[in-house]
Amino acid sequence: MIRLLAPNVYNKIAAGEVVDRPYSVVKELVENAVDAGATQITVEIEQGGKKRIRVSDNGSGIAKEDLPLAYSAHATSKLETADDLFHIQTLGFRGEAIASVASVSRMEILSRTAGGEAFSLACTGGLLGEVTPAAGADGTVVTVEDLFFNVPARLKFLKSDTAEEADISGVMARFLLSRPEISFTYIADGKTKYRSFGDGLSAALVAVYGAETLKNCIRIDAEKHGLHLYGFLGNRNFYKANRTYQSLFVNGRYVVNQTVGAAVTNAYASYLMKRQYPFYVLFLDLPPEVVDVNVHPNKADVRFADNQVVYGCVYSVVSSVLDGSLRALEYLVTPPQEQKTPVQDSFLQPPVPEAPPQEPAMSYAQAKRELAFDVSLPKGNEPHFLEEDRVRMEVRQPSVAQSEQTVLPPAGEDVFAENQRLLRERAAKVRQDRVDPASLEYKGELFHTYLIYQAGDDAYFIDQHAAHERILFERLKASWEARTATSQPMLVPFVISLNAQEFAFLEKNFPVLREIGFEIEEFGDASVRVSSVPTDLMGIDLDAFFREILSSMESLRAIRLTDLLKDKLATAACKAAVKGGDRLTEQEVDSLIRQMDGDTNMKCPHGRPAVVKMKKSEFEKLFKRIV
Repeated sequence: MIRLLAPNVYNKIAAGEVVDRPYSVVKELVENAVDAGATQITVEIEQGGKKRIRVSDNGSGIAKEDLPLAYSAHATSKLETADDLFHIQTLGFRGEAIASVASVSRMEILSRTAGGEAFSLACTGGLLGEVTPAAGADGTVVTVEDLFFNVPARLKFLKSDTAEEADISGVMARFLLSRPEISFTYIADGKTKYRSFGDGLSAALVAVYGAETLKNCIRIDAEKHGLHLYGFLGNRNFYKANRTYQSLFVNGRYVVNQTVGAAVTNAYASYLMKRQYPFYVLFLDLPPEVVDVNVHPNKADVRFADNQVVYGCVYSVVSSVLDGSLRALEYLVTPPQEQKTPVQDSFLQPPVPEAPPQEPAMSYAQAKRELAFDVSLPKGNEPHFLEEDRVRMEVRQPSVAQSEQTVLPPAGEDVFAENQRLLRERAAKVRQDRVDPASLEYKGELFHTYLIYQAGDDAYFIDQHAAHERILFERLKASWEARTATSQPMLVPFVISLNAQEFAFLEKNFPVLREIGFEIEEFGDASVRVSSVPTDLMGIDLDAFFREILSSMESLRAIRLTDLLKDKLATAACKAAVKGGDRLTEQEVDSLIRQMDGDTNMKCPHGRPAVVKMKKSEFEKLFKRIV
């Protein structure tokens, strides 16, 4: 039997997509305030938004007769016809958010239009109350309490208060950046986390990231192929340990887009090493008809009508600025003379006396027709490049591994099953490559470095240093894991400033760091202080150590003891291991091969192979006995 779902049921289903966590509630409510024309917005949360979220604005307000409609599904003031979907100018447009939030919380809207009176309307778990007179200033105050109180299964899957607050802080940081003309105040558990005054993008950047970040950025403003790209790029020596410092706004909406992300990452590829990520706050404005914002339940991504033009435009602008080419003069926003910094000046060395001649402006449609260079990637929906980028791309196009692109599996593929299959294949290969040490016949050594063994038609060449280094590394690792931690106080505590997501990640791993011997604690709103370090790690570069930890955020993996200490243990093992050129006794050779336990896949802690296997047939090919 087919049944028509009741509103309280389908609204809860919608809440599962539109409002999955407290941060998404904040996002939807602030977007509504921005769409209402607010110039001042205040966001207050308690207990990571689980207990209370309140968003106040001085926007246009909601009339008394419209308050009940505000809670209705698919009721909106932002579009009227289906054609309007192809010309979206507002952040919200579906009319799902309020109904979804109200169905899983205790919600109240208090609003007053200009020149009118204030009224409020409450809704508990989707059940509407009565519209009542209230006291309030022009604008709207939306209060959401006890989120998911009537959906306990969803409630128990929320993160800790600190982690939820961190995600909300990330959302608010992006609002400060995306709407620098609006004054924002963000308060968490009574503490003011962010405050901006609507006085421009530079001030918003300082409010979120601090003045030092602004000094390490280049401001750009480029019109290219009918697209407008502007904002801030970190200089070539300013990098971060993870991608939480990357912000992209398409037509004013924060998104995570693979096409633009790949273009920026590839432009920086020549200047950054592995696990270094560029800093940027970029805005991309383009005609609404060539971008679809209705492709993700949370509007977290957009789809471009043609990725080729977008990729080519972004890559060309960013790489020109980083390379310091003549064309970069067209894109740089020159700051006032007294505000220039050496970092900003260094991007165009030696000084260029005059700008290159301006090329005729090319529209978006013309750019599509001019596409002349094509790089084939899966699905036919990946970036192509414009002719002007071809020469540079031939030289600087990095490999997929170098740019660390995320390759999505084909639609419908069971990713979990595929991973399981790969793990089984890897385990089977390890078993196949392990040999019985008793079957190995020692044949001698080469250059006092490589031990030679034979087993049937297979020859094994063992790097004595790499093999011994790995054995010692595993022994040191086991010893460290069983040790009792001792700490040494520091004369001057080490303080590191973090963003909200980094702080939440590090705080979650405080127990692991304390287990090693660090004395670490919260220091201010988003900083940590290290007062003591493990005795064995005195003299360690703490800044580099914590950057390595924060790079773990990229894979969202938990920090493990051995991961933190790998470099130190590897260095200790390297120093203690026998060296290439050392002459080993027969007893030492026998001891080494026994400790290897037939592991022919062994690698040193730095990744170099310890064993090379060659078949008899490979030797015979070398001597032309077989072809």
